[in-house]
Amino acid sequence: MASIDIRNVRKNFGIVSVLHGVDLSIENGEFVVLVGPSGCGKSTLLRMIAGLEEVTEGEIQIGGARVNERAPKDRDIAMVFQSYALYPHMNVAQNMSYSLRLRKAAREKIEAAVSGAAEKLGLQPLLERRPKALSGGQRQRVAMGRAIVRQPKAFLFDEPLSNLDARLREQMRSEIKKLHKDLGATSIYVTHDQIEAMTLADRIVAMHAGVVQQVGSPLELYDRPANLFVAGFIGSPAMNFLSARYEANGDRATARLSDGSLIELPSHYQIENGATVTLGIRPEHVVMSPGSQDGMEAAVDLIEPTGFGIILHLSLHGVPFNVFTLDREALTAGPKVKVSFPPRHVHVFGENGNRAAEAGSRN
Repeated sequence: MASIDIRNVRKNFGIVSVLHGVDLSIENGEFVVLVGPSGCGKSTLLRMIAGLEEVTEGEIQIGGARVNERAPKDRDIAMVFQSYALYPHMNVAQNMSYSLRLRKAAREKIEAAVSGAAEKLGLQPLLERRPKALSGGQRQRVAMGRAIVRQPKAFLFDEPLSNLDARLREQMRSEIKKLHKDLGATSIYVTHDQIEAMTLADRIVAMHAGVVQQVGSPLELYDRPANLFVAGFIGSPAMNFLSARYEANGDRATARLSDGSLIELPSHYQIENGATVTLGIRPEHVVMSPGSQDGMEAAVDLIEPTGFGIILHLSLHGVPFNVFTLDREALTAGPKVKVSFPPRHVHVFGENGNRAAEAGSRN
């Protein structure tokens, strides 16, 4: 296995720039997930690491060696594609061993590698089947087995679960995580699904419009999003946002909404009094107070039961606003409810969209 270093990498397609100076270091044995909406550049970056796209500017190193000019076959990486890319005329064992047979590896080595990978992935009973006789999940296991037998320096996954149904994606996430734990392999995984990113990653790289927005552990991005994009992208249901005016008075910091309501903030911030800020609150952190005089009144537009919990779609001061609760009494909520925000769960973002720095902080 090996580390991967990406240094000021840019990618242009003609006059269109899709990556704008990406810097990222991935440690040996780390599982890193590139996440972001379609068109953010995550798959392009993965293909550049694999050698399937040329680097316009910057440098990519694998195991400390520059690979910009190396062909994909000379980079010692294995890639698992969204489309599986299995040979239909070959059985499972032949698909898994194809790269080793191309290298003219010894028969005993090939058999041992295929047997070991098949055991890890539960493919032993399927080795004689052809792809058309396999389910989607089984085909994805074969694609991963083909990568494992190569024993590469790094594994690259390009949205490998997007063709599977929800239950099978959940199962395959668990299998991929267990596989990574067993192999200890350096892995880069691309997805637009933030649930996959949260459950799989050692570190998440959130991308938007060809720029890395934040790098950190899943809970770092969830608890302290760097900007409005990360705050809105990570978490389901998505974070609520409200525009307000920042006010600091003595030892108290508040934000005033358009109707004059005051929201208590958890800290003082490096923001001028009267400046416009955006408040963020996750739906699961909103407190509903049925029949209480405290809190702000919101109109109930829709009640959406999910089984585990309930999502209330509200209108707060004319702004769409969601609440997630486990309390089934919410199913009988009237046309209006009262909501309040615990200060410790309120996120504050400045006019530039970045997370506001707390007063006294060096950040």
